Amino acid sequence: MSDKVCVGAIAGGFGVHGEVRLKSFTAQADDIAAYGALTTEDGAQSFDVTLTGQTSGALTARLSGVRTRDEAEHLRGTRLYVPRERLPDLPEDEFYHADLIGLSVHDSGGALLGRVRAVLNHGASDLLEIEVPGESRTVLLPFTREAVPTVDLVAGRIVADPPEGIF
Repeated sequence: MSDKVCVGAIAGGFGVHGEVRLKSFTAQADDIAAYGALTTEDGAQSFDVTLTGQTSGALTARLSGVRTRDEAEHLRGTRLYVPRERLPDLPEDEFYHADLIGLSVHDSGGALLGRVRAVLNHGASDLLEIEVPGESRTVLLPFTREAVPTVDLVAGRIVADPPEGIF
């Protein structure tokens, strides 16, 4: 598990006074401003976030040190991180996406199915993108209790009962 968790990304500038469009990856979008200063992945830049509103598919925000539209546009695509210790503890059956990435996935018999490459959500529910060993393809596995009955973060593995024909 990483000591930092990605909680958002800058989607570009908004307006002419240095505001940004901010994509939040938190459960409640505006919680992104509640975790204190956010940093770039390498920690080279740090931003205090003040939310100013919403736009189509994103929040609008002021970031400390960003005063012009050009500065805001230059940050487009920048992912924003928070130290893990600032995040709330989760209930037993909930997980941060960052903790699932890289886990090995096994069937109920113990056979390796692959490794979690990404966690995707296109609106309905989460999907685990699984890299299949020895193949270039990936498989999308629904992240439901039926398809994924066991997640063991300590052991670094997931036990899956995938729908017929998915692998």
